[in-house]
Amino acid sequence: MKNKWKIGMIVLALLIFASGCNNQDNADQATEKTEILISTAASLTDAMAEIEKAFEDTYSNIDVSFNFGSSGTLAQQIQQGAPTDAFLSADQKWMDTLEEEGAIIPETRVDFTGNKIVLIGHKDTALNISSFEDVNPDEIGELAIGNPDSVPAGTYAKEVLTKLEKWEGLDGHFILAKDVRQVLSYVESGNTDLGIVYSSDALISDKVKVMAEASTDLHTPIIYPAAVTADSQKSDSAKLFIEFLQTDEAQAILNQFGFKK
Repeated sequence: MKNKWKIGMIVLALLIFASGCNNQDNADQATEKTEILISTAASLTDAMAEIEKAFEDTYSNIDVSFNFGSSGTLAQQIQQGAPTDAFLSADQKWMDTLEEEGAIIPETRVDFTGNKIVLIGHKDTALNISSFEDVNPDEIGELAIGNPDSVPAGTYAKEVLTKLEKWEGLDGHFILAKDVRQVLSYVESGNTDLGIVYSSDALISDKVKVMAEASTDLHTPIIYPAAVTADSQKSDSAKLFIEFLQTDEAQAILNQFGFKK
């Protein structure tokens, strides 16, 4: 009888231990976070740092990471199967391309902000330029722009200069950058005399000054679309992030960094 009692107590202890382990497993699952990766246009870098904080305060069970780069490069990565849960582009062209190829979920696509194109110089530049029409190849050195083949800011810059019939005349002055932030860096460091960036990029730097703003009739409207990728394994969480971009809180942050809806 005594042995049976000991066996019963051992079995009971094992059951209690197993129950505790199950409860711990359930607790771990309840606190487990979902991680999402957002491929994001480089011009959004600073704004996204603040939006990430605001989003994770609202959705504490979701961790957001970003892959920043030119929209063209990011789109090509998605085309090649790179894992990402959503795409935030600086133009419609690359998002259109992915939608045509079935690489995004069309019903999640939204336009969430916009921007302007500006000509910048170093804050101490001696150049006297007050409009894009004033850009004279005989009076300037190097002009940095994003590579028009992959960088939307470079595409917009080419559109502006082409409409003003200055593109061909500036051939030989261009320094092509991998993204708009590299353009900003070139002008900040003095490596180039001028650069063409978004107004939001110029706003974050105290080393450059805006010399001219491009008229909106000189380029395609600058509209930023977002969408969940078709291959995302965490599409519900990615969709929440895109929905958050449209909230008053996120729009206020974007506005603070120079973006306009």
